[in-house]
Amino acid sequence: MRISQAQRRARLGARHRLAGKAAGPEEAAAAVVALHGTDPATVFLSAGARLTAPGPEPVERALYADRTLVRMTGMRRTVFVVPAELVPVVHHSSALAIARKERASVLRTFGEGGWDEARLKDVEASVLRLLASGEATAVELGRLEPRLREQVRVAVGKPYEGVVSIGSRLLPLMAMDGLLVRRARSAGTWVNGTHYWALAPEMAELTVHQAQAELVSRWLAAFGPGTEADLKWWTGWSLKDVRRALAAVGAVTVELDEGTGHVLPGDEEEVAAPEPWAALLPALDPTPMGWQARDWYLPREHRAELFDRNGNVGPTVWWDGRVVGGWAQRPDGEIVWRLLEDVGGEAVAAIEAEAAVLAAWLGEVRVTPRFRTPLERALSSP
Repeated sequence: MRISQAQRRARLGARHRLAGKAAGPEEAAAAVVALHGTDPATVFLSAGARLTAPGPEPVERALYADRTLVRMTGMRRTVFVVPAELVPVVHHSSALAIARKERASVLRTFGEGGWDEARLKDVEASVLRLLASGEATAVELGRLEPRLREQVRVAVGKPYEGVVSIGSRLLPLMAMDGLLVRRARSAGTWVNGTHYWALAPEMAELTVHQAQAELVSRWLAAFGPGTEADLKWWTGWSLKDVRRALAAVGAVTVELDEGTGHVLPGDEEEVAAPEPWAALLPALDPTPMGWQARDWYLPREHRAELFDRNGNVGPTVWWDGRVVGGWAQRPDGEIVWRLLEDVGGEAVAAIEAEAAVLAAWLGEVRVTPRFRTPLERALSSP
């Protein structure tokens, strides 16, 4: 069976809650499996683009009060915000393997400074004892456990030479191992990236294969159809792991313009196209970052303006399942956008309405993407 590009765009709009909005941030996150969390603002902007009543309050409540959303390192060593029930799946399918590599890297980096596995474990045990009495920031932990403040110079002789502390590597590593979790932000507005660390709650035990199969099932439900190459890129796994997980969920092959694709059993038939929709999605939003092959929703000629040199997507303007431009926020708070192709009056009116909604709920908060792209830089300049 063949699934057309138009059908893929219809699925994207409906399933990613861009055409029909989500009632809460948990539903918005689940609709795309996980929200990108490398840039703290992306979590709120991505959820807001998918919520019937956008704003920072429901996302902060889910992250820090109800704890129905959890910030963690996952696929491709990227920080994500995931629904709480998905934490064991991401942990066992992806985070633990990343943690093993990161531990070896930490020991290589700090080895000349006298750090070995025994000393690392001793400091970890100290951190766990300190957090048993309550949450703390990295700075607070460094005061209580001075060894966390020990530093080493890295990338000597290179343009990006610098100094890093053991704490800056060890605390995230402990989170990858499932020992710690990031909790409430420590100060400022919701764009602030400094958080308290806390002991991680217990989580369900899964085998690697069980967890990988479950994650692939979630990805296919949200992003399918997709190719093996799409899944390999999104997960960061080996092709062998991807193929084993696809077989475990009984994935069905379909024909795509990009080659052989996969969907869940029973998902081969066409879905009804939603009404035309517009969206302003932030930098690193999970929808444009969901596939490796992007020509069916992101014209190749737009990429130089919308991506940085490392492949990070900037803020994008969408119309009915395709990227048609980019947007930015200026220092005075104005939301400005530019189309990269002619989309007609109906689309322009819908995009203007989305920009007005975004400006209203952002209020006095100013958002500058962590990874700047050519069009975003140009638009944000007064």
